[in-house]
Amino acid sequence: MKKWTGVEIRQTFIDFFLQRGHTFVPSSSLVPGGDQTLLFTNAGMVQFKDVFLGTDHRPYSRAVNSQKCMRVAGKHNDLDDVGRDDTHHTFFEMLGNWSFGDYYKKEAIAWAWELLTQVYQLDPARLYATCFKDEKGDIPTDEEAAEVWRSQPNFNPEHVLFFGRKDNFWEMADTGPCGPCSEIHIDRGPEACDKKGVPGHVCRVNGDCKRFLEIWNLVFIQYNRLSPTELDPLPQRHVDTGMGFERLVSLLQGVSSNYRTDLLWPLLQKTQELTGHTDAEREANITPYRVIADHARAATFLIADGVVPGNTGRNYVCRMIIRRAARFGGKIGLKEPFLAKVAEVVIQNYGDFYPELVRNRTAILDGITREEERFQRTLESGMKELQESLDGLKGKGEKILDGKKAFDLYATHGLPLELTRDIAQEQGLDVDQQGFRDAMEEHRLASGAGKAFGPLGGEDVDLYRPALESLQAEGKLGKAGVEYNPYEWLEVEGELLALFREGQRVSSVSEGDQVEVLLPRTGFYVEAGGQVSDAGTIVSVNEPRWEIRVTDMRKPAAGVIVHVGEVVRGTPTVGDWVIARVDTQRRRDIMRNHTATHLLHAELQEVLGEHARQAGSLVAPDRLRFDFTHPEPLTPEQLERIEAGVNRAILENIPLQTRVKPLQEAIAEGAMALFGEKYGEVVRTVMIGETDPLSYELCGGTHVHETGDIGLFLIVSEGSAAAGVRRIEAVTGRGAYELVQKRFRNMRKTAEMLSASMDEVPERVENLLDEMSMLRKAVASLRQQVASLAFDQDLEKVTFIEDVAVLTSLIQGVDADTLRSLADRFRQRYSTGVVVLASVVDGKPVIIGAVTDDLVKRNFHAGDLVKRVAAVVGGGGGGRPTLAQAGGRDVSRLSEALDQTYGYVKEKARK
Repeated sequence: MKKWTGVEIRQTFIDFFLQRGHTFVPSSSLVPGGDQTLLFTNAGMVQFKDVFLGTDHRPYSRAVNSQKCMRVAGKHNDLDDVGRDDTHHTFFEMLGNWSFGDYYKKEAIAWAWELLTQVYQLDPARLYATCFKDEKGDIPTDEEAAEVWRSQPNFNPEHVLFFGRKDNFWEMADTGPCGPCSEIHIDRGPEACDKKGVPGHVCRVNGDCKRFLEIWNLVFIQYNRLSPTELDPLPQRHVDTGMGFERLVSLLQGVSSNYRTDLLWPLLQKTQELTGHTDAEREANITPYRVIADHARAATFLIADGVVPGNTGRNYVCRMIIRRAARFGGKIGLKEPFLAKVAEVVIQNYGDFYPELVRNRTAILDGITREEERFQRTLESGMKELQESLDGLKGKGEKILDGKKAFDLYATHGLPLELTRDIAQEQGLDVDQQGFRDAMEEHRLASGAGKAFGPLGGEDVDLYRPALESLQAEGKLGKAGVEYNPYEWLEVEGELLALFREGQRVSSVSEGDQVEVLLPRTGFYVEAGGQVSDAGTIVSVNEPRWEIRVTDMRKPAAGVIVHVGEVVRGTPTVGDWVIARVDTQRRRDIMRNHTATHLLHAELQEVLGEHARQAGSLVAPDRLRFDFTHPEPLTPEQLERIEAGVNRAILENIPLQTRVKPLQEAIAEGAMALFGEKYGEVVRTVMIGETDPLSYELCGGTHVHETGDIGLFLIVSEGSAAAGVRRIEAVTGRGAYELVQKRFRNMRKTAEMLSASMDEVPERVENLLDEMSMLRKAVASLRQQVASLAFDQDLEKVTFIEDVAVLTSLIQGVDADTLRSLADRFRQRYSTGVVVLASVVDGKPVIIGAVTDDLVKRNFHAGDLVKRVAAVVGGGGGGRPTLAQAGGRDVSRLSEALDQTYGYVKEKARK
């Protein structure tokens, strides 16, 4: 049998299908472009989902690729098993071939059999195929697939097995495209069974031992599910196949573990080199080795696709896997940051097929190391607190760590749930995972993060597709559907082809109705790539006159574009001749802002470095918002350089070149593909400058012709969008002019109030601030003197409990430092005593407690005392045995709180 490398296996799969008329489609990002339902791309079909839903079509009907996938959340979550066995991974590759209304079961099965048995040379006698048979009897048995399998050369007909819905019926969601699937399994022999000696165990396909291994799933999409009991045949049938790359490589390389293939073994070898372990020591610690290899690979691919470590969503996953790997590294003696060295091997081994790893090498290595260093700063204190909590559970005979406590460990010390759970399980305990998620959700909503995911999409295809098909049959729309050119058409004429109101197709609408309008062509931009949709009007050409104000645009189905708006006058009717006009002033504002985002992106990389990559954007008429990866706030000097650089490019009036070309050609030329965006096979590129381009990006948005058209660029704000992600908001053109005017008006008004010229305002304000500072100090000094005089009288009014002098006092208008100073005066006056003083600072209670040294030996503790006092005002605190501070919320109960002091002293003095 041939000795295969992983690279050869992947390329052989792709070449096999290229030779059979398929188009190679590069892997989409791990961040699903335009898909609000998924945290990560978790299967090869994700980038083709819109085709199955009917909201998109492709220029090809056959496709092949190797797709990057992550499964760390939701239904598909393999994290718990990663490291504990030989097969589970967070990141993996999925080999797949697709047919969109082209070939079907006969070809898909025959080619799968040919590739496995003739090309990869797997033994036909060891292969099994499963087909669908509905245990409920509602859906027809897939005899078609079974017969095709039985007809394959050297296939054992007895190896066709039937299973029900759980194993052999694929559904995207509760409704929508679905169909039977056929899985190919391989018998690895009796020696692979891990249930030997278990009473009653029988090795079988889809059983509970490791003898039979699924290697390829062929999905035949032929139905549209309307409800739990309704299935309609699809007008076009599709094929969607998926084969786990790592699993296939382990089979063809004849190894017992995915981690011992040439895909992952080099990562274990690098880790062993770093630890200095012998082979025996490596095998004794194989779980940490596997976790490090898997997580280093996953983090490398995540950061390459723009996902940086952070606190929520995808960013949380990236942080979690880096920290989990670092913690397992610590278990085998790796105490300093080391993962970047393992990531280097990932880049070296995968960089030829995934060039984004090479392009983003610096960002990957720096991002991983920075996160390891951040974790190390809090790890010791976090582990100590966690262990104390686990010891407390053991002492009480309990087994489950409270979910809120687990979240506190994450929020305070950066210990991810998965890491806390690992440590707890190693000690025979566990974590209330739902409680953790509830606490995190509560925190996320409280911080304004909002909901993470949206609808699946394609919900109303069934309304719009029949309209499209009928208009095509009448010759009113071409094969591609509505013609779309937002780059040249600001005004188009045509027939009103269809109207939709409240989810129904109607022939006419009336004033006040919310409607969707379908025309044969449009120049209105449909929201994409961060740029908002165009607005404008649709008006009748002939009498009777009517008008629709367009406020949004939608693409509800492949080939369908509708204008969303309100009828402001008249009665629009299907068949009317109309003019659709884009709001040109609004469009020009958007164009200025969009081109400015490209200049801003280029300038950020120039000033901050190439790691500063786009992580989201909004291009609206009134402003632009740009998120980018960067670990720290920008300095005023950096912001000035960035703003000046963008304006310099505007003043140079650089022409823009926009061209349409194949995606891979543009990428090869160096065009920048952006985080989370979805690209077709043919893309629009925008280049600013030609001989030495300032910016070159893939972009389907609308832009100015020359940078001078932008006018002026002003940064309004810079702040944090998420951990590791910064956000800049800016204005251009008219918005920038309005901002300048507003600031000039405010400056003139301020100058008048100061009786100064505008140039003198900074100096005058500085002088006023100096005067205010001096006055505040004088006031504070006077207050302290008054408080001191009043306190002298209080010192004569102490209460004695046993031999302990006790004083409490509410002193108005002083800060914590003054309270501490007064407490020290009490201890100078009384050698055995307790004092608790309080004041109100910025509307909140401040409490200072002090205990003389001799009382500490009698178990008095100032920290315990102020906690007890502060509890009454809804607060807490702590400190040293002799001096402590606390705060609270309820000022009205301060006097009641101070009274707690006497009870505390009585309890302690009598012991």
